[in-house]
Amino acid sequence: MSPHHPDSPRDGRIGPGLGEGLPGSGRAARPAAPPPYVLTEDTPVYVISVAAELSGLHPQTLRQYDRLGLVCPDRTAGRGRRYSARDIQQLREVQRLSQDEGINLAGIKRIIELENQVAALQARAAELVDALEGAAATLQQREAAVHASYRRDLVPYQQVQQSSALVVWRPKR
Repeated sequence: MSPHHPDSPRDGRIGPGLGEGLPGSGRAARPAAPPPYVLTEDTPVYVISVAAELSGLHPQTLRQYDRLGLVCPDRTAGRGRRYSARDIQQLREVQRLSQDEGINLAGIKRIIELENQVAALQARAAELVDALEGAAATLQQREAAVHASYRRDLVPYQQVQQSSALVVWRPKR
């Protein structure tokens, strides 16, 4: 359990509760459960006020960017926005392009779309390279199997050169 899990002790310690796993308590120790989730760069964890503070923008600006499709956070069941670390990075990049480079929001949206398209194409190219390398390895294995199946007791035929030399054969007596 994480310290923020509702069932965790109030002091933030992680471990068995009172009497669990202790000798004579009558309760068996529970095996360590895997974490209920894994935090990644794409895990939506920040509410809009925290995301605004982390990105240095006003919450209304984040709502505007969401309406325009520049940064689209995940939504909770109650339709609340949840921003990921990647969303925060993208908010900062939108702000940089707007303030430092003077690009309007429509241009920024197009830049983001093109960057996403490039990333998707690079991923697809990497997949195709992997598939090609796999096919080449399979072909080499099949070729090696064919070469291994050759009969080794046969001698390759070599054409004899025709010549006008006369050979005299004399049987031994």
